[in-house]
Amino acid sequence: MPIIEFQASRIVPAPPRIVYSVIADYRDGHPRILPKPPFLDLVVEQGGYGAGTVFRCGTRLLGRTQTFRAIISEPEPGRVLVEKFIDQDSQTIFTVDHEADPNQSRVTFHTVMNVPGIAGYFQKWMVPRLLLPIYKQELENLAVHAQALHWVEQAKPA
Repeated sequence: MPIIEFQASRIVPAPPRIVYSVIADYRDGHPRILPKPPFLDLVVEQGGYGAGTVFRCGTRLLGRTQTFRAIISEPEPGRVLVEKFIDQDSQTIFTVDHEADPNQSRVTFHTVMNVPGIAGYFQKWMVPRLLLPIYKQELENLAVHAQALHWVEQAKPA
């Protein structure tokens, strides 16, 4: 069974606690950073923040609409969040690390997929080429949104 593995990473100009809170918030924060298209919607079925959240999400890629479901775990709350896809043998791991500057974070999206059969070999070549630009846009959206939240937080009176 071919294993497909790829990741995207960038520095986000906001503290890790703000960045992580955006990623973990499946009712407001996470939907705001998803690139549209290809993402169509994100519907929370259970929970809404962090571990235990179950959601479904629609995408449209290469003229094909798909819906997938995922359950969230937090192996390291505040640092590592995992979306485990319910009907697929795949997961995406979101990691938020501190940088030397306390107002910056390094964020990494890391996906691992097991795809059976001949299709897996084709997808091993195609999927990273298709999804990495989407991940880069999502990271850019995250940077803009988290930085805006940080600015609002700093502007509030002490």
